[in-house]
Amino acid sequence: MTDGKGGEGEADLYGNALVKGEVSGQVLFSDTGLSFWGGIDPETGNVIDRGHPLFGKCIAGRILAIPAGRGSCTGSSVLLQLMINGVAPAAMIFSTREEILTLGVFVAEEMFGPTLPVVQLAPEMFARLAEVDRATVSDGRVLCGAGSVGVDRPHHPDTAPKPLLLSTEDLALLDDGSPEATRTAMRIIIRMAELLGAERLIPVSRAHIDGCIYTGPASLDFAEKLVAAGGRVAVPTTLNAISVDRMAWQRQGTDPALSRAAAALADAYLALGARTSFTCAPYLREDSPASGDDIAWAESNAVVYANSVLGARTMKYPDFLDALIALTGRAPLAGCHIAENRRAKLIIEVQPPQGFDDSFWPLLGYHIGSLAPTKIPAVTGLADLDPKTDDLKAFGAAFATTSGAPMFHLVGITPEATSLKDATGQVEGLPVLTISGADLRGSWQKLQSTDETAIDLVALGNPHFSLTEIADLARLVAGRTRAPLTRMTITTSRATLDRAISAGHAATLQSFGAEFVVDACWCTVLEPIVPPEATTILTNSGKYAHYGPGLTGKALRFASLATCVDAACRGQVDARLPGWLVGYP
Repeated sequence: MTDGKGGEGEADLYGNALVKGEVSGQVLFSDTGLSFWGGIDPETGNVIDRGHPLFGKCIAGRILAIPAGRGSCTGSSVLLQLMINGVAPAAMIFSTREEILTLGVFVAEEMFGPTLPVVQLAPEMFARLAEVDRATVSDGRVLCGAGSVGVDRPHHPDTAPKPLLLSTEDLALLDDGSPEATRTAMRIIIRMAELLGAERLIPVSRAHIDGCIYTGPASLDFAEKLVAAGGRVAVPTTLNAISVDRMAWQRQGTDPALSRAAAALADAYLALGARTSFTCAPYLREDSPASGDDIAWAESNAVVYANSVLGARTMKYPDFLDALIALTGRAPLAGCHIAENRRAKLIIEVQPPQGFDDSFWPLLGYHIGSLAPTKIPAVTGLADLDPKTDDLKAFGAAFATTSGAPMFHLVGITPEATSLKDATGQVEGLPVLTISGADLRGSWQKLQSTDETAIDLVALGNPHFSLTEIADLARLVAGRTRAPLTRMTITTSRATLDRAISAGHAATLQSFGAEFVVDACWCTVLEPIVPPEATTILTNSGKYAHYGPGLTGKALRFASLATCVDAACRGQVDARLPGWLVGYP
């Protein structure tokens, strides 16, 4: 490449072409990462994340420049649907090696036909796009309009990767003797491995598929193509929560067309040999992976829990790649499969407040995720708190909502952080951030999308409620009366509900008037599980408080579990900050 000088007043920026192609268009820039799932409407291309700077803008036909995606692994599926619908960006430019969204383009090219260019620029070059109105993307080159930015020399953010070495087993999966679905899967896995700079592929012991969430016809087409091409999972494979309660959608009254499509998608993955699990919290199952196991999990909260709390090893696999790895049992040796990549790159110091309630953990996870959008953090100051499994679940889900990092370390709590030196690999001089009460009060307000205190629905179970959470909830509602106009609905897995029924907890909750929904969770449920007439929803989930407004068009409030129960009884929520947060210095 040359130094990129074009016509007078023009400038070239050089980076890496993650997907080659040439296109011109108007630049839509933000310095904030964006989750396509819950952040983009796949039918229109409009940004629906109300907390994002681009809220209300349309990405269709624009050159979208964001640092990276964030949050959900389902971004790849949403991008594919955007491409099929003709409302995708004309090109995408990132300041990091974005994997989830790039994978969506790989799948589109290999299985459906459409494509779009994807470029990675160095952060300092990416920042200059804030001043650019129009640009031309040509492979790894971005030609900016007159007077937009200065001229830069060619720059490549990553060193040239070593060639990918394929084993005899890998080559056999590419051979004509393998089913067409397996060969397609291997081609895409190899492209992703090359993007990641992996030297080889490794075997995984299990997979968890997030791509079973229905995001539109393209997600169903993808799965059914694999079934028709002879696909069959090669390792034990669980399925994430889907978009419908397969056993009760007719009774619940959800949209028949969407319900049948969502059920058909689940059936396709079952036809591939996956298990009937349908949960976004697979780590609660009795067969959860052990420390050191190499696995291929998608679903953002499950990924961070597996890596951080269980000590298993998985990348934050995009939707579709999870299924393709399940078909082959092979994954790139990259990301958190490598010990060095699991080290903390940022230290966050926390002085815990006095007398906090269970809302502390999702609130803290949400805030820490915003401080560590791409870097794995080591969090100090919490070792004496002895968080429960449910606390760590809530923390991790909220963390994964605002961060693209695949894991976190809680020093003195999580298994690879017995000390700060363990978490960081004894690296000194890392950035150190300190969290104050004012910081958490700010994040608390971000999770309240309305000042309205009348509550129409209390939504619990994002991620899926555990048996202990159901037991705690049953204890809180025992002997109390629900306000007649305020619904309470809990999403959980079939297996957990069966255990709750056996323990008597389900009967207590149903006597109170609470309803259970299985298979689906709050990021996927359809109306009327979210009542069309509702205006305000209360949840104890940091994840749902963030995504809910964009997904439902309703206002969301966030509070502790006990406050959620009080609101269900009164029909109103106390809008004041909790006492522990008010007095937190």
